Amino acid sequence: MNLFFDERSYLRGWLNMAYMEDEQNEDYLFKIVLIGDSAVGKSNLLARFARDEFYPNSKSTIGVEFQTQKMNISGKEVKAQIWDTAGQERFRAVTSAYYRGAVGALVVYDISRRQTFESVTRWLNELHTHSDMDVVTILVGNKSDIKDARVVTTGEGKALAEAHGLFFIETSALASSNVAAAFETVVREIFSILSRKVMQSQDLKLKGSGWLANGKTVVLQSDEKQEAGTKTGWCCSQ
Repeated sequence: MNLFFDERSYLRGWLNMAYMEDEQNEDYLFKIVLIGDSAVGKSNLLARFARDEFYPNSKSTIGVEFQTQKMNISGKEVKAQIWDTAGQERFRAVTSAYYRGAVGALVVYDISRRQTFESVTRWLNELHTHSDMDVVTILVGNKSDIKDARVVTTGEGKALAEAHGLFFIETSALASSNVAAAFETVVREIFSILSRKVMQSQDLKLKGSGWLANGKTVVLQSDEKQEAGTKTGWCCSQ
């Protein structure tokens, strides 16, 4: 597939939203949002990843809260600012503003509640509507520890992820299964994309500032088939 875009604007957008917080230390700050229906386990996924904690009696998140987690990728310190957006319908209007600036997303459903799985498409539509540009997204089937209550199969999760070009993984915040892998997959993919954009930006600068000032539209050959193979092939379950 051919992608048509203004090279200057696109690069600036990515570099602004996935930006270096401190140029001297080369720290990157990525905003990532957790979305999905209420009570699918978003807050516990974040608690397990950020603090290695689990709250069996946790209540629904009211409004929005976030945690910052550090990772080291290719010798650079990366900070993932992970926003936990409330899944309850009455809070959707409040949280929609928090999609802006996000470069990564985890769309979470509960494998024991089919309605949460059927809501995934709506959450993806909302993400695309309110986000500024393409967002690296992983579909997460949570609560894989409750095998006897499963109503959404792993195959169904994989198929939905493939249909939308997403990464896919099944997790258990309770058992601490695949939680870190879910977040790290998104962060590493963002870093990989950003690194490519930085290299493109540097290449464009070598061509001269006059070329950039024209804001020419260019065509890049997308490696969509290769990326899709990677995404759908990368799948884990309990």
